[in-house]
Amino acid sequence: MQDTKMRNYIKAVIEKMPADWLNLTTHRLDIFNEKLAKTEFVAQFERLYRDNNAAAAALHELPTAFDYIRLGHPLSCVLEWAIANLNELNPKNVISFSSKTIAILAILRKNLLTNKHTQIIYTSELPESFDIDILKRVYGYQFDLKQVASIAETPSFNGSSIFISNQAEIGNFKLPSNIDFFISIHADLGSVVLVNGPQNEPYISEIQHVRRRETVAMTPANCLAALKSIIGQAADTPKSMVETNKTLVLNEIKAITGTNTSALLGSSGLSIQYAIMMGLIDDALEKHEGKGIKIIIPPNCYGGTNDQARRVAACIDKVEVLDLPVDGENDMVNSIDTILEEIADQEVVPYIIAEIPTNPRVEVPDLIKLEAVLRKKRKAKNGQLAIDPVFILDQTFCPNVHFLGAGEILSTVRTIAYVSGSKFPSGGLVTAGYCVGNKKTEALMKKIELHLQLCDNEATNFQIDVLAKQMPSMKERIQEAYKNTQEFVDYIKETLPAAKINFVSQALAKQGFTPSVFSLNLPTKGASEAAKEAYKRKLNHKLIDLMITKIPHESKHCVSYGQLKGCYWTIPATSTQGTTKEGDKDYIVRVSLSPNMDIELHKKVFLDFVEQI
Repeated sequence: MQDTKMRNYIKAVIEKMPADWLNLTTHRLDIFNEKLAKTEFVAQFERLYRDNNAAAAALHELPTAFDYIRLGHPLSCVLEWAIANLNELNPKNVISFSSKTIAILAILRKNLLTNKHTQIIYTSELPESFDIDILKRVYGYQFDLKQVASIAETPSFNGSSIFISNQAEIGNFKLPSNIDFFISIHADLGSVVLVNGPQNEPYISEIQHVRRRETVAMTPANCLAALKSIIGQAADTPKSMVETNKTLVLNEIKAITGTNTSALLGSSGLSIQYAIMMGLIDDALEKHEGKGIKIIIPPNCYGGTNDQARRVAACIDKVEVLDLPVDGENDMVNSIDTILEEIADQEVVPYIIAEIPTNPRVEVPDLIKLEAVLRKKRKAKNGQLAIDPVFILDQTFCPNVHFLGAGEILSTVRTIAYVSGSKFPSGGLVTAGYCVGNKKTEALMKKIELHLQLCDNEATNFQIDVLAKQMPSMKERIQEAYKNTQEFVDYIKETLPAAKINFVSQALAKQGFTPSVFSLNLPTKGASEAAKEAYKRKLNHKLIDLMITKIPHESKHCVSYGQLKGCYWTIPATSTQGTTKEGDKDYIVRVSLSPNMDIELHKKVFLDFVEQI
């Protein structure tokens, strides 16, 4: 009876849900409480269920689910809630993935760090990309494998028992008590992990964090298909011209980046970045056996990048993270030169990750000097040449700049560039990301592809279809968004000259650096440095709250960039830099503008703010 009620409610929700649940990477960012994330959405959804209220208006008023679609979204929350109900679990114990393998890796990672044994039980077959040798040799994961005829034959084990099920049905999984983690794999949709028993609840946040940093939740389109399966409806399967569209997307990337090498498409920017990291580490372990690996990274860069690097280093003994100061008083070129000189004697493998322009200060280093520093030959203490670095470039802010093609500034040094496709490539419609290398990295790109496939983090057909529609207009959208940003920046300089604005110069814009994001350091006052900082932080929130309150149809809370319309406001220290060390955080306002927005209204509200202070 209860199952029937729940299924009927899900059917009504599917019919009345907001279009944004399926078609955008963010939903109701004006109703946003990051600390409550999924719990707030599920609690309010549960109340609507008890009241049997599936009205479109009520569903529209539900708050943001998680902080970004990569970690979760309305439809993933509804799917996990429904599965939890069918299995008498708390919704937090159900976690969906677009990947068919990485839920397993999330549990193995936790057990690696706690020295806990793991057995993986399966009946029919393991995921095709589950490479046992690489997982043990590169990732450091240890586990026992056992094939059984049925789940009832699962042997007792002193450690964690993971049961892998390949089944078409999504719903009631009948969990036995001796299974700690039940992973249901669905060929065309992804996977769902059920965390069984109170003793395993400490794993929940760890599994979710893997979903946040190394992969994505089951995509909205696939969650909708899964929900329809639960209620007995056939999922709509619009014809995907995926091969044609993939070719189109890869050709667009070649044209946009000016390269002749083939790009790799991932389920998100961080999915691509994780494949880059693990592919390069695999290459270093193979070609430079016994040598240390240094990941050199700005401590205040995008939090996902920073956190992921440190998470990788925590799992692999040979890997260490070094800070690379790049913003403000620090110069990226000098910092790289200093660090590479310092570690040359250590005979290590250096990998450098940096954003150009930098985030959140929107600075561009002297590229001629950067290329020279990366190309410079250094000697190790044994007199041999030090291993040359690989430069890993996050060019999400300016995906249209040519860095890697023949004759371009970074074509002479091993460089791999990647972009978060949820930004300008898709305009905020999907999370997919991509990476491309120059001619010097062709062998490395094969390693990266191997790990992208191992983690089953390749872009979905739906994501590729969206990119095929959006990427042809990307350059035009970048230019129009830049014009809006420059106009808004000029207005702020005029109305609030005491504010410090970080944005590209006109000279850089002529070189092709036309981002549509800037950071704003508001003027402050106070008798002490602490008082000045407190006043400024309060002023940051006042500005953002005013913009979102006065222009709710366009101004939003978000870390996003490259959306099709609107304006997005955030404070890096409490959003993108959430896992960054406190001393490296930036308590400033970061603003990103789109090609389609009411710039005059934003000026008017900003003037209201200036007059209030």
